Amino acid sequence: MSDDLTAEAANGRVPDRRPALPPYLLAFPGPLRDRLVAAVLSGEKVSTTGLLAEYEAEDEELPPAGERYALIDSDGREVAVLETTDVRVLRLGDVDLQHAIDEGEGHRSVAEWRAAHERFWHGEEMREAMGDPDFVVDDGTLVVAERFKVVEVL
Repeated sequence: MSDDLTAEAANGRVPDRRPALPPYLLAFPGPLRDRLVAAVLSGEKVSTTGLLAEYEAEDEELPPAGERYALIDSDGREVAVLETTDVRVLRLGDVDLQHAIDEGEGHRSVAEWRAAHERFWHGEEMREAMGDPDFVVDDGTLVVAERFKVVEVL
């Protein structure tokens, strides 16, 4: 052990030597994010859906399977390490019931899941983030259906 680590350990402080992980953000900070993060931590939520247009607008690549991320809560804290296990791009109209259920939000049908997601995607915060006050989704809108697992709770 190096002298720095020995001194820190003697003082009861052990530094975190994990490499910095990219953030994993669900919804916007607030009650919805809090519910989604709690669902991930409880194991109820193992999938999520984003808009391909968001990735394109932010010039962001799709997450590859095996990539790890730090799940961020509404207070900006890292609460878990997630690993992407599967990523599919598909039409919104092709999202299936299993994916909707695996989102862990209690939806019992694709129609129920879609109505909740449309409320979010058509909301003021999302339209502002997309830079389009009239942004809407339809059956042909491309979405990113992602599956993940919790690797570590922090």
